[in-house]
Amino acid sequence: MRILVSGARGLVGSALVPLLAAGGHRVVRLVRTESADAQTAVGNATIVWDPHAGDGRPDAFEGFDAVIHLAGENIASGRWTDGLKRRIRDSRVVGTRRLCEVLAQCAPPPKAFLCASAIGYYGDRGDEVLTEQSAPGDGFLADVCREWEAAVEPLAAAGPRIVRLRIGVVLSPDGGALKKMLLPFRLGLGGVIGDGTQYLSWIALDDVVGAIRHALETDSVGGPVNVVSPEPVTNRDYTHTLGKVVARPTVLPLPAFAARLALGEAADALLLASTRVEPARLTQTGYTFRYPMLEGALRHLLEK
Repeated sequence: MRILVSGARGLVGSALVPLLAAGGHRVVRLVRTESADAQTAVGNATIVWDPHAGDGRPDAFEGFDAVIHLAGENIASGRWTDGLKRRIRDSRVVGTRRLCEVLAQCAPPPKAFLCASAIGYYGDRGDEVLTEQSAPGDGFLADVCREWEAAVEPLAAAGPRIVRLRIGVVLSPDGGALKKMLLPFRLGLGGVIGDGTQYLSWIALDDVVGAIRHALETDSVGGPVNVVSPEPVTNRDYTHTLGKVVARPTVLPLPAFAARLALGEAADALLLASTRVEPARLTQTGYTFRYPMLEGALRHLLEK
């Protein structure tokens, strides 16, 4: 297939593009600005397009079999100021809607559109088991995710298969939560966050890109898809497992009040919220996880 990928410079996109190319697909990267790294992995196969500039050129988007839309502002870059929250929302909601409006004008539009979303859709739900059929939750991230997923409607009306990828906490030593945790844990400074009972729905980077390829190549996959491992863990279990893998003690807790003091509203959403999500749709459609268990995933990622 000829595939357009946005967010190709991010943690997930930079792993997905070479995987798709190695599988024989022709990949074009959608970027906001041209740069030297835009030429890597797939040569000169790039389209430069800024969704906020109002440049709608449907001719540049003609001829794609599928589009995988992963672009979005980093939600874990610090305290959530009003400005950062606006950028988080607009990068997802406005960017997605404008891309879908342009793609809907193509003749024909792509056959499949896979759009990133997040398990933040479900909000803070304690130990409730959540599947794709569960209702949305409350809070800033849940509101953003609802709007984000609704932003595909201009394209959905044109008939493509729509997949909403509700991605969990992606584990990779190259970025995201695990990268930030590694140094303090290796120094023996890791510990439980809050009371440690909150659920973490994680997934190894290898399985993120594997699940996206599965959704791309499986015509029966549509609608919301939880991109998480089948074995969510509590923060306490995650902490002890990571400490075991790096062979360091984990006896320095981070109390909830200290997390809130450091990160404000973001602490409740990113560190203290409990989201126990199951990958029901992936399991039903035959995806086989390479790393379903946390310890095995961490030992693979950290080469332990």
